Formats: sequence, C-alpha cells, structure tokens
Amino acid sequence: PALKCSSWKRKVRTTAHSQATAAKKADKKMFALFIMLLASASAFAPQPSSTKSAVSPLKAAEELPGVADFPGFFDPLGLSDGLSEQRLKFYREAELKHGRVAMLASLGFLVGESFHPLFGGDIDVPSYVAFQATPLQKLWPLVITVIAWFEISAAVETFMPPSEALWTLKDDYESGDLGFDPLGLKPTDPDELKTLQTKELNNGRLAMLGIAGMVAQELVSGGKIF
Repeated sequence: PALKCSSWKRKVRTTAHSQATAAKKADKKMFALFIMLLASASAFAPQPSSTKSAVSPLKAAEELPGVADFPGFFDPLGLSDGLSEQRLKFYREAELKHGRVAMLASLGFLVGESFHPLFGGDIDVPSYVAFQATPLQKLWPLVITVIAWFEISAAVETFMPPSEALWTLKDDYESGDLGFDPLGLKPTDPDELKTLQTKELNNGRLAMLGIAGMVAQELVSGGKIF
C-alpha cells in the first residue's frame, strides 16, 4: 500500500506540473496575441494633435541669428545635427561669449602696442607677453579670482541650478542677453534685432580668427604686429 500511495502521489504531481506548464504556455500565447492586436490597432489610431509644431534641431539652427546671405547656413562638419534645443542654445551662448571676448582682445591687442600709458609707460613689448611684463604678473591669483567671480555671477543668472541640470541654460534666458544696454541700442523690432545680432555674431567670428592670427604671428616673429 505504501508503494501504491507513493506512485499515486508522483502521478498527481506530474499531472499538476503538466497542467501548470500548459497554463503558462497558454498565457504566453494570449499575451503575445494581445501585444500583436495592440500594435496593429495603434497603427490606425488617430495621433494626438500637438499645439506646438515640432521643429528639428537642424531647422532651428538655420533660423537662428548669425545666418547671413553669404555663405548662408555654414556647418560643413554637421556639428548641429542631432543636437537638442538646450544644447544648441548652450553652443550659441558659448559662441557669443567667445566672440565678444575676441573683439575686445583684438582691439586691446593692437591699441596696447601703440598706446600704453599704464605702469609708467615703460612696458613697450609685444602684446602676447605684455601681461608678464606688468606688476600684475605677481598678482595672477587675484586676477584669476576676479575673472572667476564675473564668470560665476553670470552663470548663476543664466544657468539652471546644478541640482536640476548641469550645463543647461534657463528656459527663459535669451542667449547673449545679460541685461547690459546702457545706451539703449537694442532694437524693439524683431527683424532689426535679428539683423543686429547677426552683425555681432559675424564680427565676433572674424575677431576670433583675427586674434588667433595675431597671437600666432607674434609667437613666430617675436615682435609687434606693427
């Protein structure tokens, strides 16, 4: 009787296992069928309308200020392809800042070599080594601190808090608009503003190339530009 009872229990367990396996297979088939039907139905379902039309990053880049009649939209390396709107905005902010610094540097580079009344007027050297020839060379940590203060102050106003996103400009921030316009030169007409912004960008781009060329020339020649 003990052997019969053991054999019966094994048969019961085997039968139960077979039924459970069959049930699982049936469930998987039903789930797969459900997914297929859902995918088929979604293909014919009406898509929700968006109140804001989607604009590709490349199209957004082509409509930004800085695209002049010649050479038009110039991006031979495709650096704007696949960029998010925020990243494109970050690159534009970087271009504007570098362009403005380069315009000031180009002007100071040339003027400083011809007109240098500071520090007794005795510093008559090429601009690429002018800083090393001044007493400020001994105070470079203070100079770096002052520059860092300006950079951090500007970043607090223009970038989102690091706790929310890194290296991301605020949504309501307009690239290059630091609120500094003491002469009231900013046009109120959108078309005039875009034209002025394009001129600033193109001058900044030329200045970046110009200051790089002037520094290279003085490094090679060891003398002043003029």
